[in-house]
Amino acid sequence: NDKAVGAALLGIGSFVFAYYSIWTLVIPFVDEDHPARSLFPPQWYAIAVPVFLLAAGITALFGFLSLVMLKSSKK
Repeated sequence: NDKAVGAALLGIGSFVFAYYSIWTLVIPFVDEDHPARSLFPPQWYAIAVPVFLLAAGITALFGFLSLVMLKSSKK
């Protein structure tokens, strides 16, 4: 069961990496009227989504750390 979950996560991660790499490294050099452009969102999202995820992750990390520090100070 663990091997199946690991294989699925590896497959999903590989797909996301390949998709994002093509989106950011190849698509900017493809003509605007090419049909491959319809498979990808606008380039603006290639920067906005990772920045948002990074900000949300850092916020969650510091929120967790602050809760742990508050609980440890009460003891």
